[in-house]
Amino acid sequence: QVRLVESGGGLVQAGDSLRLACAASGVTDIRYIMGWFRRAPGKDREFVAAISSRGGNIDYADSVRGRFSISRDNSENTMYLQMNELKPEDTAIYYCAALVAGWGQRRFQHYDYWGQGTQVTVSS
Repeated sequence: QVRLVESGGGLVQAGDSLRLACAASGVTDIRYIMGWFRRAPGKDREFVAAISSRGGNIDYADSVRGRFSISRDNSENTMYLQMNELKPEDTAIYYCAALVAGWGQRRFQHYDYWGQGTQVTVSS
């Protein structure tokens, strides 16, 4: 049973930084692709970033490229999202997700496992 638990969300001001973490348990195959999605109020869940199993491939949504950085530590079964220069439009629930196979998938429907989400609120 794969379990993903996010942490690190909170309330910050525009321009501040936050670091989200996603702790995975029950993941026996490190070939899992890991990703971050977010859902803002009244909007659909959208892709934020993804990282391949060993970190060799990374993908970002245009809206966060240059401000956010995704990474993973397979020895700790943990994935991170460093978020810098936060904007009010980054306000959302952030979810981590795991995909068994298939690099390049940005649609949330393709991901196999999900965390419960962590709230990020950026005030102006």
